[in-house]
Amino acid sequence: MPETSPPLGRRERNKQAKLDRIVAAAGELFSEYGVDDVTTQQIADKADIGAGTLFLYAKSKGELLLMVQNSSYADSLERGRAAAEKTPDMLQAVMAILTEVVHCNRTQVDNGRTYLREMVFGDPEEPHRREALGLSFQTEEAVAAVLQRDQRINSGQAATRAKVVSAIMFLTMSATGNAAKTIEELLIEIRTQIQVLLPTA
Repeated sequence: MPETSPPLGRRERNKQAKLDRIVAAAGELFSEYGVDDVTTQQIADKADIGAGTLFLYAKSKGELLLMVQNSSYADSLERGRAAAEKTPDMLQAVMAILTEVVHCNRTQVDNGRTYLREMVFGDPEEPHRREALGLSFQTEEAVAAVLQRDQRINSGQAATRAKVVSAIMFLTMSATGNAAKTIEELLIEIRTQIQVLLPTA
């Protein structure tokens, strides 16, 4: 018989409720105004907590953005994996995964670019940054699983190519020259580059 976790005590429930309010408030404000135009005081006010309390949960706006975007990224990756499983063509299946991630990142362009910057250059000890890097690794694993459908690609080759695919996607999304491009334009650029990594029939 599986063990069940003991129910959370009142203090833990209150902490979780505050965290949920903070993430919801930050997500709404970031989505409406962009991360650069939102203050931590505005987030605290919307979450109905003091500014000091907010900093017990997140030390910076960058950390808050990581918390918000990580949740969206995880959901998008799950949708991409599910779509890839139903797509027999290898290139189309890889793009099914990447399309969901790109859409997630470009919901608010400045937020997406800041998220990528925080992921790459943020505090290496910050747990939400580690979670973001973990999601990036999971994306590579999902792409590698698709690539291994081709018997000519072994697991090592699939992992290496998946890293290249991931780098192409993230560089395309973060490039300053691509800031004004539409999602469709980005996906065409990504598809064109990764197509050369795949074996021809």
